[in-house]
Amino acid sequence: MRVWMAQREGDDPREACGIVGLCSEDRPAAPLVMMALCALQHRGQESAGIATSDGHVAYLHKGMGLVSQIFHEGILRSLRGHLAIGHTRYSTTGVAHLQNAQPFLSETLLGPLGIAHNGNLVNALSLRRRLLERGVGLSSGSDSELILQILASPPEAWGFAMALEPDGDPWVLRLRSLLRLSPGAYALVVLTRDAIYAVRDPYGFRPLCLGEWEGGYVVASESCALSMIGARYVREIAPGEIVRLNPRGVTSFAGGIPPSPAFCIFEYVYFMRPDSEREGGTVYAARLALGRQLAREAPAEADLVIGVPDSATAHAIGYSLESGIPFVEGLLKNRYVGRTFIQPDDRTRKWGVRLKYSPLREVLQGRRVVLVDDSIVRGHTTRQLVQLLREGGASEVHLRIASPPIRHPCFMGIDMATYEELIAHRLDEEGIRRFAGADSLAFLSLEGMRQAIQETMPVPEGGYCTACFSGRYPAPLPEEIQSHPFPKLAFEGIRSVR
Repeated sequence: MRVWMAQREGDDPREACGIVGLCSEDRPAAPLVMMALCALQHRGQESAGIATSDGHVAYLHKGMGLVSQIFHEGILRSLRGHLAIGHTRYSTTGVAHLQNAQPFLSETLLGPLGIAHNGNLVNALSLRRRLLERGVGLSSGSDSELILQILASPPEAWGFAMALEPDGDPWVLRLRSLLRLSPGAYALVVLTRDAIYAVRDPYGFRPLCLGEWEGGYVVASESCALSMIGARYVREIAPGEIVRLNPRGVTSFAGGIPPSPAFCIFEYVYFMRPDSEREGGTVYAARLALGRQLAREAPAEADLVIGVPDSATAHAIGYSLESGIPFVEGLLKNRYVGRTFIQPDDRTRKWGVRLKYSPLREVLQGRRVVLVDDSIVRGHTTRQLVQLLREGGASEVHLRIASPPIRHPCFMGIDMATYEELIAHRLDEEGIRRFAGADSLAFLSLEGMRQAIQETMPVPEGGYCTACFSGRYPAPLPEEIQSHPFPKLAFEGIRSVR
């Protein structure tokens, strides 16, 4: 049975989370991690947490809600130490309870161990069974706890015989065990008594970058988190790489041989913040290029171009620049609503859209409008947006989508619905147009998406993961998840009461 949040907001795909790991030489680490998490708030808004180490003791605080609601000056003062990891979460495996909030922190024979991760383990169910068979008790439905328990065990417990590194670091061996046990799809930060470790799975599905400033080193899901604390972007953590941060500097270890690295292309389309960069290219430039390519492939006779705020604004500007049709704000977004927590039925779903968006009548009245969005998943939000524009006076609404049709679920850490829920799996382009009530509809081609991104961003070794569009999954998929991308992990004998 697939785990759903109690209520879902809209049709957008959801990223798993944002992570930060930091080693500070000259000041407490917790306030810096909190600032970095604020820059990653777009990657998850359900819960957040920070774990720190002062070289002797580890400290932890986490809660439900936004970063700014959870951490205040008194809490930050109590999180002592120059080492810290942080996490902001949207749940994929595990429901939205505090017990599933990250980081997870535990005591081991090697001292305190804290972990926070972005993504999910594709073989979580089989790993969970192996742990339970070994007598390991689990207290949550999050696969993050599985990672914690794997790292708490020596490689020999999993049947691996590994030689220590020259400097004798046992945590590197345990991280290598994890990379062997689960090929993806995750980026991970680990807190120990005297170091921070950062890891990307061998396929490199999820993003993770390294930064530095005069007072230390930091790793984060996106470079916008580095900028927030005044750090300089250095590079991406490579697929399968293990990086250690401590007061002596940064050390890289080979963790796993990348089978064929495949970075999630949807990060550029939707998830990453526009001001984030990856090795010289910016997400904003990539989205402009996607919009330009969309205008070349799917022109429209129209008076105005508008984007669905905020994720499709750059795409819409690119479409406008290429087509010559003026870009305007036709939809205003209410930035103070937050999650609407409405029941997912047709009568009430539209209330969530109306709470979030309002049409600008004086702009739309009697105009032919190109509405640019980044993607269509289930289609319900798209239909309501088209209706809002018509109620606002638009005479025609031409839908243009800056990515191909999403016909396949994501099994690599993104909550993107099941086959039955994906409208492009059930309907062809004309059927989606009729469902949405638009005058015309066009999607960007898969080749056009690749071309546009390659013009502005460095192409990762091995290329991109495009499975949600193409159905070609880079990693082998266990049978147990192919019909349920985020299966229920909670033990049936335990119920959490809030």
